[in-house]
Amino acid sequence: MKRYNVAVVGATGTVGSEMIKILEERDFPVDRLKLLASERSTGKELVFRGESVPVEVLDENSFEGMNVGLFSAGGSISERFAPIAARAGCVVIDNTSAFRMDPEIPLVVPEVNPETIGMYEKRGIIANPNCSTIQMVVALKPIHDAARIRRIVVSTYQAVSGAGKRAIEELDTQTRALLNFQEPKIQVLPHIIAFNCIPQIDIFLDNGYTKEEMKMVNETRKIFHDQSIAVTATAVRVPVFYGHSESVNIETEKKITAEEVRKILSRAPGVTVIDSPEGKEYPLAIHAAGGDDTFVGRIRQDESIANGINMWIVSDNIRKGAALNAVQIAEILIRNHL
Repeated sequence: MKRYNVAVVGATGTVGSEMIKILEERDFPVDRLKLLASERSTGKELVFRGESVPVEVLDENSFEGMNVGLFSAGGSISERFAPIAARAGCVVIDNTSAFRMDPEIPLVVPEVNPETIGMYEKRGIIANPNCSTIQMVVALKPIHDAARIRRIVVSTYQAVSGAGKRAIEELDTQTRALLNFQEPKIQVLPHIIAFNCIPQIDIFLDNGYTKEEMKMVNETRKIFHDQSIAVTATAVRVPVFYGHSESVNIETEKKITAEEVRKILSRAPGVTVIDSPEGKEYPLAIHAAGGDDTFVGRIRQDESIANGINMWIVSDNIRKGAALNAVQIAEILIRNHL
């Protein structure tokens, strides 16, 4: 089997370290693994396939001889270094929002639109969608194919891991402080997150929506190749460490029943249906954490409109919402294009 040189940018971060773990779990044909991060990580080593791999400082010469680059170090880093990597012949799979809406760069969820991966040849870059978008479109694409979705209303309940390691630590320390009758410190998120919900993820835009909410709107339309789909979103940060949950309401062009949706999703790639109200069985964030699938339940008719369906969608935001999706793209890339 042909083997490939892989660079992980942001290797010491939450998503970067998960990328390394998934490369090993899925036996990706790595010849040489290069781990890249900022100067703060100088001297660190990470383990891959039982061996210690040193973390190197990212610079303009980091990508010589690399075939695939998995980027998850922030938008400004990707904007600077992804084109450099691409010019060096390293195909970049970028986990930031830097290139997602560029019309020349494919925005890919392998279960949904793998055919667009070949577009990478234009710029040498493939974009990984937002974590909350990924799990939603994995569940909705099979329904869209069967009955065409006209409108999506989504409310997200997003884990703190979506905001990085410092947000994970903040939930932990705030929870400990409150349980010990101490004043919690706010350093990362805009308000106390322990025992609280914050209806703001990212900055507010002029239209009153947050940047996170508009990512879901614009990315869904691009992935589905359908600008006519009406999408509206409300994104909320909740005191959960791992696993994003979403309440999703759809209106379809063609009538479809809840039972038909269950059957369609039970056959859909990357989807697990957990939907037994009588047994109090439905997807939970604590069940999705550490898993690879997108879990769907609470599937029911929306009785307020003619062609409406409600559902509850849960997935691990660090795995399928980021690292796993990127590695799956890389697997298709090397199988069909490199």
